[in-house]
Amino acid sequence: MTKTLRVVVSGRVQGVWYRAWTEKTAKSLGLHGWVRNRRDGSVEAVISGDPQAVESMLAAFWEGPELASVTAVDQHPHADEVVPEFTVKSDR
Repeated sequence: MTKTLRVVVSGRVQGVWYRAWTEKTAKSLGLHGWVRNRRDGSVEAVISGDPQAVESMLAAFWEGPELASVTAVDQHPHADEVVPEFTVKSDR
């Protein structure tokens, strides 16, 4: 069984290596999906994989890299197909 979510992380999450940290953490959990910066200063990600790994990533989003300061982690259902890899996308 696979769980897939779109996540928007708010706070001080740009300019602190949050995307690179997300990519590394997601790959270490065996997740697929992508991450990118948004124009509003948040970071958006799609994470897909084992439900327990997705839950671990949701918890990790609150920590982020050392310089991050997360104020919200909003999650939304995501029904689109996810490519079996994890990538950093261009800013949106």
